[in-house]
Amino acid sequence: MDGVLEIFDQKGIIDYLKDRVYPTYMGTELFPEEKRDELKFDELSEGSNIPVIASVHAFDAEAEIGTREAQERSMELALIKRKMQLKEEEIIKLLHPRTNVEKKQLINRVYADVDNLVMSIIARIELMRMEIVSKGTVTLSENDLTAVLDYGVPEEHKAANVDWTKADSDPISDIMAWYNKLGTKPTRAITSNTVLAKLTRHPNIVAALYGNGAKRIATVGELNTYLESLGLPKIYTNDDTYRKQLKNGKFETKRFFPENSFSMIPGETLGKTIYGPTPEEVRLSTRPDIDIEAVGKILAMMYEESSDPVSTWIKAVATSLPSLGCADKIFQAEIKLA
Repeated sequence: MDGVLEIFDQKGIIDYLKDRVYPTYMGTELFPEEKRDELKFDELSEGSNIPVIASVHAFDAEAEIGTREAQERSMELALIKRKMQLKEEEIIKLLHPRTNVEKKQLINRVYADVDNLVMSIIARIELMRMEIVSKGTVTLSENDLTAVLDYGVPEEHKAANVDWTKADSDPISDIMAWYNKLGTKPTRAITSNTVLAKLTRHPNIVAALYGNGAKRIATVGELNTYLESLGLPKIYTNDDTYRKQLKNGKFETKRFFPENSFSMIPGETLGKTIYGPTPEEVRLSTRPDIDIEAVGKILAMMYEESSDPVSTWIKAVATSLPSLGCADKIFQAEIKLA
């Protein structure tokens, strides 16, 4: 009779993940995914693409020497992992099912756990990507690890405590002023439905669209058409959420993209989502029965840890970190919600 590790052998789990298609987030489009063979990578920040003017010289004079603005820094991928225990009662049911239908249901339940663990890794990576878009940083503050990675968005490309709740505020003028601070003009603005609702109800925007004294709410389509007519970026919203499990076992729902953020970004991709090898993957590479090239960006596995109590675990693991190659082309504002 096969044991649990034979039912869920490593090759089978790798093949399962290879065929799975998981939901994608906004960050997947903005930071396309790429797997590399190293834990460290060099991030190249392009610098401004506004031309630096050359000088007029007398004949036979030496040319003025230019400098390269692009900055390179070395970054190390973050190790992200999560596991779930297969309980002793579940092991007994798997090994002694009453019917083949029940066995199939139990196996599907375990693979559903694999999917949930993989999605938890994807969610943590998306949180990093959206923090870069909204704040220009990645905060690692969990499991006794405390670090803030600064991706170098210039301070003059940030605005705090922007108050659009006042009737005399002028959101369009604010957006235009931020737009004019960027050398590469943004084509997209990302915010929350909460901030977008404030814009569609703002008296100055309603007046600009429908005339003074109009008593209505602007539609998102009309607002975006008006912004585009001014040469300003179109607004998109991101209200995707994830759940954080607290120490007491309860869950707290949080947002990937902060509710009070308004970020303007270029039409190009912002960087890459870099994946690298994990210690578990390196160990698997020594096994002749495993095709290590078949291992994807996220590895899942089942293993036994102890015999008293019988302890069997399902784990998903990855090393990953987003890169940002256009820090000078982003503007990030924090909007007061009340």
